[in-house]
Amino acid sequence: MNKKDIVEAIHSKVGFSKRETAAIVDKALELLKTALAEGDPVMISAFGKFSVREKKAHKGRNPKTGETITLPARKVVTFKVSRVLKERINAAHRDRDT
Repeated sequence: MNKKDIVEAIHSKVGFSKRETAAIVDKALELLKTALAEGDPVMISAFGKFSVREKKAHKGRNPKTGETITLPARKVVTFKVSRVLKERINAAHRDRDT
């Protein structure tokens, strides 16, 4: 599912125009990006928690040349799925497998 699919799904359920729906989705995503860029965690009930984590500098290897390099420290976004969503996903897979 991509952003276009999300806009289409919301449009069909809510009844706003596609342009209004796309603007709402864009604004919501912009708010999430802004919060994460400022280092604030974003928790969406029954979905999960996005947070920013610091990765330390570490040694790596260029797979093409085999040369050892130092990868700089950086920040990464992590996602921890909620218990509710995890149970829903597992239930869906159990039902499909039987």
